[in-house]
Amino acid sequence: MTLIYGHRGAKGEAPENTLNSFKRCLEHGVKRCELDLHLSRDGELMVIHDPTLKRTTGRGGKVSEQLAEDLVTYDARQGGPGWLRPCPIPRLAELFEHCEFEHWQLEVKSASRDRAARTVQAIDQLVERFGLRDRVTVTSSSRTVLRALQELAPDLSRGLVAEYAWLDPLKVAANYGCELLALNWMLCTPERLLKAQKQGLHVSVWTVNEPALMRRLADFGVDSLITDFPGLATATLGNR
Repeated sequence: MTLIYGHRGAKGEAPENTLNSFKRCLEHGVKRCELDLHLSRDGELMVIHDPTLKRTTGRGGKVSEQLAEDLVTYDARQGGPGWLRPCPIPRLAELFEHCEFEHWQLEVKSASRDRAARTVQAIDQLVERFGLRDRVTVTSSSRTVLRALQELAPDLSRGLVAEYAWLDPLKVAANYGCELLALNWMLCTPERLLKAQKQGLHVSVWTVNEPALMRRLADFGVDSLITDFPGLATATLGNR
């Protein structure tokens, strides 16, 4: 059975990476989600995709230059589907508190060694605090982040995000002891999928929004797919 993950919550239906988006995902009965993390200036894990604030809040500056207490007051509904009320940037702790997901894919973007280390340690501490160690996989396309995970939080599940085929993703995943491969769906051939699964990897493909493509990838045998429209995915794959 192909599992469904809500991409940044339910990105196609509510402002991405906001509490409303994750609640919408859960309303569809989808109990798995993917989200993006950046550290605030004071070391808090903030749920936002870009390193800058411009696209989702219309503000200037970087997430890393702002305090968490300020970031949570910024309205992050710009550029998404229409939404009547403000949707603040959430702390990861707030989502852990209010959303009962069975599994979380927490993506960490590329970072310097120092920043990667601080981010990994912050995730490790928060996951421990909420008792979610068996429900979290930390993913990244950055070798710096994956190395930090290996060294500083070896018992946290790791996943490689693979967008391009210029390096063999299976080899990279093996090098960093990954359990999950988050694969751009365009790289998902039946051969690569089979090889990855034989290697013991859970293969999660993204971002899959067309019903025909959802069915095709499910027929291939992908372990899970990440979608902006968890409701549509449930309706499309629900009777399989």
